[in-house]
Amino acid sequence: MSASRTAQHPRTAQGTRSTSESTVELDLNLDGTGQSHIDTSVPFFDHMLTAFAKHSLTDLTVRASGDTNIDAHHTVEDISIVLGQAIREALGDKSGISRYGDALVPLDEALAQAVVDISGRPYLVHSGEPAGFEHHLIGGHFTGSLVRHVFEAITFGAGLTVHVRVLAGRDPHHIAEAEFKAFARAFRQAKALDPHVVGIPSTKGAL
Repeated sequence: MSASRTAQHPRTAQGTRSTSESTVELDLNLDGTGQSHIDTSVPFFDHMLTAFAKHSLTDLTVRASGDTNIDAHHTVEDISIVLGQAIREALGDKSGISRYGDALVPLDEALAQAVVDISGRPYLVHSGEPAGFEHHLIGGHFTGSLVRHVFEAITFGAGLTVHVRVLAGRDPHHIAEAEFKAFARAFRQAKALDPHVVGIPSTKGAL
């Protein structure tokens, strides 16, 4: 991983992961415009990562392949691990960031809320998905249970405190997409450089 973290230079990071189950290459720029080039070999996850990049204003490139003939789980998990680690690296010492973000996002009948604290303390609270959602195959490749798993991996890799709540929804595609977009919008606020913040936004002096 490598990163540059000043207001004058983009906060960027690169990450790779290679196992017997998958190979992942990832580049991100936290100060981007939401451009993305995503090829994970899991079409619905491509869709979700594209939405994350667009709505968080993070430039994101992901190239990944894996044993999706067995299950999408390994590939999705490894990408999410690398994404979380890259976010942590790009954030640097977190000087000047807003730190907190909160977003409420609808998608037709679905409604999701996400709250993000770039706290340095990984913690995920995830609730509200309807019964049976975790068993649904979205797009024929992506199991509903993977939504929570993605947020777990990102949260722990990046050192974020994240609360995600599904407040309404019927269609599994809409529910998942609302969750990803809410997380993206909340993260966008939290990572933003605030000109009124001097140093680390914590009374501890570190995040």
